[in-house]
Amino acid sequence: MYRRIKLIYLSLIEIGTIFRLIKETKDSQNPIKFSIWFLQRILGFNRFVYWPVHFTSVIANYKNIYAGIDTSPGYSPGCYIQGLGKIYIGDYTQIAANVGIISSNHSLTNTKEHNISEVNIGKYCWIGMNAVILPNVVLGDFTVVGAGSVVSKSFDEGYCVIAGNPAKIIKKLKKEECKTFKNKNEYNGYIEHNKFNEYKAEFLNV
Repeated sequence: MYRRIKLIYLSLIEIGTIFRLIKETKDSQNPIKFSIWFLQRILGFNRFVYWPVHFTSVIANYKNIYAGIDTSPGYSPGCYIQGLGKIYIGDYTQIAANVGIISSNHSLTNTKEHNISEVNIGKYCWIGMNAVILPNVVLGDFTVVGAGSVVSKSFDEGYCVIAGNPAKIIKKLKKEECKTFKNKNEYNGYIEHNKFNEYKAEFLNV
């Protein structure tokens, strides 16, 4: 009970800064909203995750997950982000609803054991609705994953559209036509980007 009261007290302290974050991220791809913050910090849905998460999404082992600038896996509803192994997601990568990102699988011969691996997703990627990214996958920058795809192998060169089960390249993108951008105010979730390395070193395993 005391712990819960303490958490609520600390969350109330955040109200002093939450409206600034709302204002400074309103033009971003994953804007911080009071409703998401309230469900997360006050009511406890994914309370300790450092980026905004929809209350229907599940984030497992957030300390093993690196979420880049303006990248919030699970911001859309129904996602499952499983960080038993490490997951790295680059800046300005967007993830649609009902996406699964899986960093480990059960052993084929002993379902009590997991084979731990990693997932690496680059910058400026787009993961379409109902897509599943499986362990050991590397996706390079500007990889677009079609809705409903199952990605079981790497496309580390990026600059492509992949789709299907298993996913394969259906279109290559011209690097010179792919536009990068930066937000005026850069945040890794709720944390100012210029303070994120300090946070990462203290609290994360990535």
